[in-house]
Amino acid sequence: MSSEYQIGHEGEFTYRGHTLDELQEMELDEVAELLPARQRRTIKRGLSVEQEKLLDEAREAGEEETANNPIRTHLRDMPILPRFVGLTFAVYNGQSFERVEVEPEMIGHYLGEFQLTRTSVEHGQAGIGATRSSKFVPLK
Repeated sequence: MSSEYQIGHEGEFTYRGHTLDELQEMELDEVAELLPARQRRTIKRGLSVEQEKLLDEAREAGEEETANNPIRTHLRDMPILPRFVGLTFAVYNGQSFERVEVEPEMIGHYLGEFQLTRTSVEHGQAGIGATRSSKFVPLK
């Protein structure tokens, strides 16, 4: 299975045969044809009002501006488009907004894929009252 993106001989990023500059010049419908099926369907059926608003914010924002003030969003289901490359988003994970800096390799994925909502559980010692035998453990 071949990779969707690769680094060319000159060290230039390509996504399905197109350079990043070419991708950024394309219209949304042209980019949608290159994306995986689920993301393509999301765009073809029409973006929601919130997604359109995020797209407009991304168009207006510059890389330096978002590095200091990332674009805050709850839209974990927004496909990452070529015009997002270089921008910084603050994606909500259910508890707080965490920074996601978009790189070219992220094109075609969702914003939520790069911000986990669950943390791994680290089990320690059993607490008092956890088992019947723990009542015999001296407190001091």
